[in-house]
Amino acid sequence: MKSTQPENTGTDGPSAMPGNKTARKPLAPPMGFKPFAMIAGLVVLLDQATKLLVLAKLPLYHSIPVVQGFFNLTHIRNPGGAFGFMATGSQGLRNLLFVGVSIIAMGLIVYFYRSTPRTYPYLAAALAMIFGGAVGNLIDRLRFGEVVDFLDVYLGAHHWPAFNAADSAITVGVTIFILHLVLGKMPE
Repeated sequence: MKSTQPENTGTDGPSAMPGNKTARKPLAPPMGFKPFAMIAGLVVLLDQATKLLVLAKLPLYHSIPVVQGFFNLTHIRNPGGAFGFMATGSQGLRNLLFVGVSIIAMGLIVYFYRSTPRTYPYLAAALAMIFGGAVGNLIDRLRFGEVVDFLDVYLGAHHWPAFNAADSAITVGVTIFILHLVLGKMPE
C-alpha cells in the first residue's frame, strides 16, 4: 500500500523539513518587469528628448542663463566618465572601458532588481532609475563616442561639472540605494 505522504529524498536539506526552526520564511515576490521598464523607459525618454533639444537648439559650448549666477543651460560634450574621468585618455580604450562597465553595471542592476521583493518599492524604483540613466548615457557613447551634457550649476566662478537628465536619475537612484544601505533597509 502506498503512503500519501511525500517521500523525503534528502535533496531539500534539513531547513526544508516542516517544523524545522532554521527554515527561512520566503521573501515577497519581486516587483515584476513592468514597473522597471516603465521607470527606466521614462528616464531614457526624458534624457534623450532633452539631449535632442540641446543638440537642435544650442550650439556646442554656448550657454543660456536660466538663473543668473547659479544655473545655465550649456551644451558641452564629455568624452570621459563622471567628473571628466579619463577624458584625455585614448578614445578607443575609453569607449571600450565605459561601454563595458555600463553593460556589466546594467546586468548587475537587473540581477538586484529581480531579487528585490515588492515590499521595497523605493529600492526597486532606484534601481530602475540607475538602469535608465545608464542606458541614456550608453546611447550617447554608442552614437557620439561621448556624452551630451547641458545642465551647468555654479556659484560665482565655481562650477559643478555639467551633467544631464541621465546623470540626475543615476544620482537620485544611487542616493536612495545608499540610504537603504545606511538605514539597514536592504532585503535579506
